[in-house]
Amino acid sequence: MKNVNDFCEPEGTVLGAIQRTLIPGTFLFILLVGLPLNLSVLWILIARVKRWNRSTVFLCNLVLADITWILTLPVLITYHLNQLHWVFGDAVCKATRTVYHICYYCSIYFVTCLGVDRYLAIVHPLKSLSLLSKQRSLRICFSIWLLTCIFSVPVSYMAGTQSCQSNRTTCSLYVFSSATSTSLPFSITSTTLGCLLPLSSIFYCYCSSVGQLRRTGFQRAHKRGALTSFMYAALIVFALLYLPYHASRNTCIFLRAFRASATSSIRAADTLFFALMAVCSLNSCINPLFCFLTGGDFREQVSKLVFSCRQKKPWQRGPGLATVCPVE
Repeated sequence: MKNVNDFCEPEGTVLGAIQRTLIPGTFLFILLVGLPLNLSVLWILIARVKRWNRSTVFLCNLVLADITWILTLPVLITYHLNQLHWVFGDAVCKATRTVYHICYYCSIYFVTCLGVDRYLAIVHPLKSLSLLSKQRSLRICFSIWLLTCIFSVPVSYMAGTQSCQSNRTTCSLYVFSSATSTSLPFSITSTTLGCLLPLSSIFYCYCSSVGQLRRTGFQRAHKRGALTSFMYAALIVFALLYLPYHASRNTCIFLRAFRASATSSIRAADTLFFALMAVCSLNSCINPLFCFLTGGDFREQVSKLVFSCRQKKPWQRGPGLATVCPVE
């Protein structure tokens, strides 16, 4: 399947500069910062948190989704720094693009599950124990992974390698597929089910929870604070990362479908899309924030680690050398 007007852009353009500098730089930052951060969170959840509940289940799956995608970044960084020349074959290209799609939407849905969990804990504290037990949370996470994998299968057909006039082989996104009769409905459906529906759910949970707390006279002020902090963070992430990305992606496909001759508009849309894709990728570094906003046991374990480190007597390696805290 042929793709047009994407990674074959020459170096002297804004789009070419974004592809060769901004995107690999962002991916490298995520690899160096996001991977250790998510691995640390996963270690605390598995090794330190003893009492797993439904929030812990959702948090663990959120971190696993981010780590899975981050592990594909070395291939993409090599690709972008190699002047957009793909040397890993068509199968790896398809797998890389599909994994991104799977992990991206799994991440969104696990954040949404955390929002629903907070809503049930505040508005229906007793019913929530039966409505969303730990076992049911595990089944929900499994279903999210399974359904997202099935729904992402078309990506492996629409994305793939592409040859440029400069004899380069690129790894294209399905966004730039010439088969817009397939890619546009797929992108719109993904936007509806993977962005607008979760956003509406979080917004409803926030409004309903705040309304319930106001009716009870804010008697549980600490819970109100935790709820609003999480909801604010989730809504900000959607507003700054997810919504612009989806709008830009749909615009790119729409222009190819109905304004194929408007090359300048298509190039401008592509430029904005790649810039937003780089920004949106930072969600892998932001998602661990939700562990602090929703995981009470997680915060407790982090506090214990910090406190135990501060309580240790400094280990002097020698005169004039910095003191270090031994790691247990």
